Amino acid sequence: MPQPDRQALAALYAVPSVSLAHYPTPIEEVARFRAAILSAPRLLIKRDDAISFGFGGNKVRKIEMVTARARADGADLLITTGGVQSNHCRVTAAAAARLGMRCVIVANGTPPERLSGNALLDSLFGAEVRYVASREERAPAMEDVASAWRAQGGRPSVIPLGASTPLGALGFVRAVGEMVAQLPFPPDYIFHSTSSGGTQAGLVAGCSLYQLATRVIGISADESVAGIQSTVGAIIEGIGGLLGVDGRALALSRPIEADDRFIGDGYGVPSAASREAQALLASSEALVVDHTYTAKALAGMIGWIREGRIAADQTVLFWHTGGQVGIFGI
Repeated sequence: MPQPDRQALAALYAVPSVSLAHYPTPIEEVARFRAAILSAPRLLIKRDDAISFGFGGNKVRKIEMVTARARADGADLLITTGGVQSNHCRVTAAAAARLGMRCVIVANGTPPERLSGNALLDSLFGAEVRYVASREERAPAMEDVASAWRAQGGRPSVIPLGASTPLGALGFVRAVGEMVAQLPFPPDYIFHSTSSGGTQAGLVAGCSLYQLATRVIGISADESVAGIQSTVGAIIEGIGGLLGVDGRALALSRPIEADDRFIGDGYGVPSAASREAQALLASSEALVVDHTYTAKALAGMIGWIREGRIAADQTVLFWHTGGQVGIFGI
């Protein structure tokens, strides 16, 4: 059996991080859901929706890495961006509150008449939210905030969309190690929602460094397959640089697999398939997935199973990346 890259993994755990949550998150077998979708393969769910900090989700793993760097740099302000109901912005606001920093969120969209869901939590966590009309305006607006803060003598830290940087993605390389320690054998497939690329980059790099044969399938929430592959590949290259390995070789060590057939009518818009997946999981296992990300990823996994692309004797793990707060923001 191939051996993990122990030197790279030693470097991984030497990277500073902030402890915000309790791990490991559970892995549960979902036999009733398996029966509901008439699945032959064995089905497991990795419950990052159950992460204990700031209403959880995959963004916590990433923010633990990037805020450690921000704190080491003496930052007193976290600046980030996303949609009005962004899970990442909510977690960034929560981390700023825990670490005693200020937080400014640049949100693309219209200010809501009534705060709900993640937008309400942003406010409760003490974040200031500034609104821009489009995605293209987000990065310049963040730099404007950072420049103004520096001019006042402050030390801002700008966190890109989703904290999907090589440093942030290290949180999911570590998560692969967490999964390996929980299971007697690694799953044949991991399905998850992919968008800004950090989660998928960490999972793919982690499977490579741990020498797992597991296929990581990202179900797109908004981007094309080509766009996802390009973004994820670039992040993996950066991961290699952080861990002292050849980043290009790491990025090419296995295929970056994505499926953009389940986006439906667009980002955040429920589809018939995502509504079915959401209802089946809730009614069979009392587990909740959100409209924007995890319901579509779950629909993608169901689609692959129904298409006969996964053998009956294989094991599939659905990585529940959280986001269920968004249900209360629509």
